[in-house]
Amino acid sequence: MNRLKDLREDNDLKQIDIAKKIGISQRGYSHYETGDNNIPINILIKLAYFYNTSIDYILNITNEKKPYKRKKQS
Repeated sequence: MNRLKDLREDNDLKQIDIAKKIGISQRGYSHYETGDNNIPINILIKLAYFYNTSIDYILNITNEKKPYKRKKQS
């Protein structure tokens, strides 16, 4: 997933920074970023909130980086 890497690098973060923030291992995050593993929906939601973007953007479905109007995260 090049979008994950691009988002991370645009924010000057390391894989371990993101992994800690969303509660997974650095190795697990690395597998999502390289596309070796599919990203579970709960992780996609956390990433979308973290990067303030949409899941569609992360999954390369749209080029619109701005997130949709969303409900408050519980």
